[in-house]
Amino acid sequence: MSDRLYIFDTTLRDGEQSPGCSMNLEEKLRVANALAALGVDIIEAGFPIASPGDFEAVHRIASEIKGPTIAGLARAHPKDIKRAAEAVKPAENARIHTFIATSPIHMQAKLRMRPEEVLDMAVASVKQARSLVAEVEFSAEDAGRSDMDFLCRIVEATIAAGARVINIPDTVGYMTPQEFGGRIRQLRERVPNADQAIFSVHCHNDLGLSVANSLAAVENGARQVECTINGLGERAGNASLEEIVMILKTRADRYAIETGIDTTKIVPASKLVSQITGMPVQANKAIVGANAFAHEAGIHQDGVLKHQKTYEIMTPESVGWTTNRMVLGKHSGRAALKSRYAELDVELDGDRLNVVFEQFKVLADKKKDIFDEDLMAILDHGADVATERVKLISLHAASGTGDTPVAAVELEIEGKLHKATAEGDGPVDAAFKAIKSLVEPNGKLLLYAVNAITAGTDAQGDVTVRLQDGERIVNGQGKDTDIVVASAKALIAALNKLPGMHARTVHAQYSGV
Repeated sequence: MSDRLYIFDTTLRDGEQSPGCSMNLEEKLRVANALAALGVDIIEAGFPIASPGDFEAVHRIASEIKGPTIAGLARAHPKDIKRAAEAVKPAENARIHTFIATSPIHMQAKLRMRPEEVLDMAVASVKQARSLVAEVEFSAEDAGRSDMDFLCRIVEATIAAGARVINIPDTVGYMTPQEFGGRIRQLRERVPNADQAIFSVHCHNDLGLSVANSLAAVENGARQVECTINGLGERAGNASLEEIVMILKTRADRYAIETGIDTTKIVPASKLVSQITGMPVQANKAIVGANAFAHEAGIHQDGVLKHQKTYEIMTPESVGWTTNRMVLGKHSGRAALKSRYAELDVELDGDRLNVVFEQFKVLADKKKDIFDEDLMAILDHGADVATERVKLISLHAASGTGDTPVAAVELEIEGKLHKATAEGDGPVDAAFKAIKSLVEPNGKLLLYAVNAITAGTDAQGDVTVRLQDGERIVNGQGKDTDIVVASAKALIAALNKLPGMHARTVHAQYSGV
């Protein structure tokens, strides 16, 4: 008989903590809707005490998303827990996820607390949370490096206090599968009231073992896994949701454990998170990478043509990829476009369909072949038009052997037209200098990355720009068959996310180098 594993998705909390991956409210709602459609059991919507914006996001998700349990993270402090309870209150099913560090190094160096003080605070926090919501999860931060006897004590005490989910995190990705699986087994055997709680794991990928450790925990009785789309998260990331789910599905002969995930929605969710966060998925990434179902070697191609299972242990369709590409071009109409998006699990109607259709027409005039990746790339165009303070009106760039590259831009900034010209080390550098001369603050460039969305010399370029202004880090993405235009769009998208961004008071023509 099959057993059940609960999928706890923390893309909106731990995933968002990846440098440069912060999301605004509307972006978080879109991801939350995708997670609900995917069928995750619990959505950790954020850390409500962290900021007013985080609180609002958790509250909106709790109010609008139906189906999954909505969790808010809280340190083992009364104010954190009260704030988390207020944030998740509107949810159909609400959970407070409270935590405190239990390893010697964390207790001594970070908390400056004795083990008994940590235990008392953990118990008090669980009791407070349990008085505010029906469902409480307790996490022993850095459990992988915690003393086993103390870990058993704090797990027993927090279960007695009302926690019905006990999370054992490998916070720094230190454990190996045999060690971590053994740790879960010991807790379930040694803690007297272990049968009163679901054991959960939250594994980081610092040594590339997050998925392996999570599976070792499942083999030893854990029945909740905390994971993220595309493996996003602090440092090297978290266990990847898509890998966990597809391992259990593909190797049902070994695990006989089910999840509630609709696996056909994995790829659309992956692409959405990648687009919103500006974190590209590496081509050879399992399940969701562009090459996950690609075959170039002649032997492999011959085998797959004769029988798909010779080199594919799952079908691309089972995770949301498609091998059936409808031919779309400049003569295609709205109905054909809408139908193709529906096959990609995207429903378009009304104004949104019109906006996407116009962008599709513009692209179809530039490209002979429109691929699924192109359709997903233009999907978000115009989503935030109403909030754009800066718009690209025109861009002209020139460069050549022996010539100094130069770019001239015309921007609409808060309804007024502004022009600037600048030289640079290349056309992209010149365009960036011209654009940044017209606005302030314009941020420090942390990342400039270019990817080709499809094959061919007419492929769209997908550019990601990351800017830092003080403590704020923002991403912008731009897509166009002209890489200089795509770069300008990406920079402008990032500038629009900087708080307080406005036109410079003096707009003399700029010729900086």
